[in-house]
Amino acid sequence: MGFKKKINKYRRRLMNRLTKRIGHASLKNIDVSKKHDIKRVLVCRPNHRLGNLLLTTPLIQEINTLFPDAKIDVVVQGGLAPILFQEYKNVDKIISLPKRAFKFPLQYAKGVLSIKKNRYDIAINAVKGSSSGRLFTLFSNSKYKIFGEEDDQFFSEKYSDYNHIAKQQVYGLREYVYKIGYPQITRSVAALDLRLSETELLAGKKNVDNLVDNDKETICIFTFATGAKCFLECWWDTFYERLQKEYPNYNIIEILPKENVSQIQFKAPSFYSGDVREIAAVIANTKVFIGADSGIMHLACASGAPTVGLFSVTKVGKYKPYCNGVPLDTRIIDLDTSMILISDMLRKNK
Repeated sequence: MGFKKKINKYRRRLMNRLTKRIGHASLKNIDVSKKHDIKRVLVCRPNHRLGNLLLTTPLIQEINTLFPDAKIDVVVQGGLAPILFQEYKNVDKIISLPKRAFKFPLQYAKGVLSIKKNRYDIAINAVKGSSSGRLFTLFSNSKYKIFGEEDDQFFSEKYSDYNHIAKQQVYGLREYVYKIGYPQITRSVAALDLRLSETELLAGKKNVDNLVDNDKETICIFTFATGAKCFLECWWDTFYERLQKEYPNYNIIEILPKENVSQIQFKAPSFYSGDVREIAAVIANTKVFIGADSGIMHLACASGAPTVGLFSVTKVGKYKPYCNGVPLDTRIIDLDTSMILISDMLRKNK
């Protein structure tokens, strides 16, 4: 492990210790006998990674369904959120903090102060276990505060799929608003959704057509991932050769990462773009996406494409493709079984 990773590991551990007592939503001094109007909501997800931001879209949709007239402010890091949430008209302000607080202290302080100066009806820590999310929720000038640490046992027993990171705070929000006068909710949690426009989807189809130049349907792969999640070149070589053998009547294209590398040495037609919405539109025009647990895997889910997620180190239940997708845990599933599951996905999405 590199020096920077060690520092970040210890920093996160320290912050979790310092904030572990923050995390119990309080209903003191609130009249729970009547329904309270919610007009402004703060969602705290101070993170810059593609997948982590996309995983908040079910929560944002839930807020919009519960409170259709409410405006939502979102606390994030980096500059990706405005692109991902651009079609969410209920998202009003995106409070973007720098990725490195110590490198840009004034910019960071300005963002933090902007959280405090606004008044909110509800502030929500968007992911369980986030120490910075808990702190921003605590710091906010909000009537109600949902920290995401309330009674895990209760939620796990009530919701069989509570373990998935995209669903935890949706269920937390539902239980909380029920206590303040809203009806009990039983509907399914919304899918990850980038809300691609028809124009974007048509442009994505054109990009796919330019890559393959035939009428066959297309399988999309993404061979990269960060750190230990990235499968070795020898693994992908074997997997890619098997895909070619099993699905000769399909095109196979590869989405390239920002690093512009390929674990199959660019053997397949490839698509590269710095625009995540353009990438998503390409994936949306394929029959199935196959890739390791990564931001691009969650982007595929958010595009609406059938998604096969490859897992080797991360927790499958927590991060598996949500909605139209299946996880393949390569620690226990062999190549033959993988092909059977991929074939099932292709048949279901004819």
